[in-house]
This record gives sequence, C-alpha cells and structure tokens, in this order.
Amino acid sequence: MPKKVRVNDLVKKFNMEVLCGEAGLRRGITVADLNRPGLEMAGYFEFHPKERVQVMGRTELTFYETLSNEEQLDRVSKLCAEETPCFVVTRDLEVPQSILQAAEEHGIPVLRSGVATTILAGRITAFLESRLAPTTTIHGVLIDVYGIGMLITGSSGIGKSETALELVKRGHRLIADDAVEIRQTSDHSLFGQAPELIKHLLEIRGLGIINVMTLFGAGAVRSEKRVSVVIKLENWQQDKQYDRLGLDEETTRILDTDVPLVTVPVRPGRNLAVIIEVAAMNYRLKRMGYNAALQFTNRLTETIAEDYDDVD
Repeated sequence: MPKKVRVNDLVKKFNMEVLCGEAGLRRGITVADLNRPGLEMAGYFEFHPKERVQVMGRTELTFYETLSNEEQLDRVSKLCAEETPCFVVTRDLEVPQSILQAAEEHGIPVLRSGVATTILAGRITAFLESRLAPTTTIHGVLIDVYGIGMLITGSSGIGKSETALELVKRGHRLIADDAVEIRQTSDHSLFGQAPELIKHLLEIRGLGIINVMTLFGAGAVRSEKRVSVVIKLENWQQDKQYDRLGLDEETTRILDTDVPLVTVPVRPGRNLAVIIEVAAMNYRLKRMGYNAALQFTNRLTETIAEDYDDVD
C-alpha cells in the first residue's frame, strides 16, 4: 500500500485553522504534488488532479467571486471529489460560504493559513515529499566521516559497531547503529537516520549498549545524513582476488539508487577506522576530479611506453 499522510498532520505541522470538515481530518494524502485550481475555477476539469491537496490563494478566490451563483455551485461541486484530501486557503483570506457549505457536505476539511500562497505551497510540498518518500531499513551503521555519509555493512559480529566507536573517538559523528532507516528523495538522493527507539545508541559486544551523545557529547552525533558510500566488511578470503589499485568501481543498489561500494576484507592487524577515513577522503578527491588509481595507471603506461621506445 502507498504511504499516507493525514490531513491532520498538515494542521499540526503548519498550525492551520480548520474552518470546516473536521470529520475529514483523517483523510489520507498520498501524493506530494499540490494543485492550484485556477483552470478548474474557469470550468476546465478534463485533467483535474483531484487526489492532490487543493491550494487556493487570492487569484483563485477573487476569480471565484466573479462567477454567477450557478457557476459557483457547479465549480465547487466538481472540486469536492471523493479523492480530494482537503482545501488549503492562504493569506488568511475570507472563504466564500458556498465553498464551506459544499466542503462540509462532502466531509472535506478546509484549512486556512496566514502564509503567502507560494511560500506555503513550497513548505507543504517539501514536507509531503519527505513523509511520502520511499523508505527501507538496512542492517548496518551510518556514520559521518569528514562530511561523507559512510554506510558500513557486513555480517553480524564482523565489527561494524566497534569500527564506528573508533571513528567516533577520532572525532566523527554517529547517525545510526544496527538499523538504518533510509529514504529516497525525488532527485534519487538517499538520506539515513536512526529509528527513534535506538537514536544515539551503539551496541558493543561485551559492554552492552552505550549512549554516544552522553559519553562523547552532542558533537558526536547527528540526526540525519546523506548516504554517499557503502563500506562492506567481509572476512578475508585467502583465495579471493581483491582490488589492489582501486580501478574497479563497484556499486550497490538501495531502493532505486546506485551507490558506490567499497569492499574491505577484515583480518587481524587491519585498522578499519583508518581505512574508512581514507575511503571517505578518497571519495571527496574523486568528486573533485582527482583519481589516484587512474593517475598511477596513466603514469605506468607512459613509463612502459618510454622504456619500449628506448629499447627500439
């Protein structure tokens, strides 16, 4: 089933006044897009998006007042579709009685705000996009390393939380441990956060659960971070060929977004925290246009070519 936001959520979030239709405050909102029914006020309903929140500002209501009584009744009866979640009136404008009466009859709430139409529409859209975004939960640890969101994954007991603890001690910030809730925005960016129940908590085998914010201060945690790189920890396999140059750029798919993947083999003596720090810095360099592995390969090719020319 699609995710839903209730009309009542809009009322609470934006401190709106409910003019009528209180019975419909639990109506569901399933799309983030809004509609300003200008063409509908003029009588064109061919492509009317009735499932959207209907926002009415000064333009729509002023035009509505110019219509005859018959035209007003026709327009408002068509606007009050069964799928319509609510009407939002901006700028604290007076709402015609015919709209209030029709909305009350159909059980559709009419909300009013003092905010300007364009500003309020932008805020509502951003709120709905965030609440209705596709989400998933991944077993792992999300940590902010040098401003890069590093999602550490791997089998249970491989050392994800211990690595995160070492990174926190080195001045980096924890977002989530064990379960990472990830949402995908409309531009296919991924943002991770911790479930409310385990926010700021870290589970260390042998010690139990510790509160990172209490131990290390508010600067050691943050509530949300964009996921930029996935670090996969796996036990070292003697017969497996691992990338030694960094030319093979792997990706992994989370929801509908491909994210760079770095596989780090785990064995005694390897400092995973330092490796992840370097992976974060290397990712930043690549975004700035510098690829050390590619430059090394080019220099190696040039050296081989020069040696070949000298032999000739």
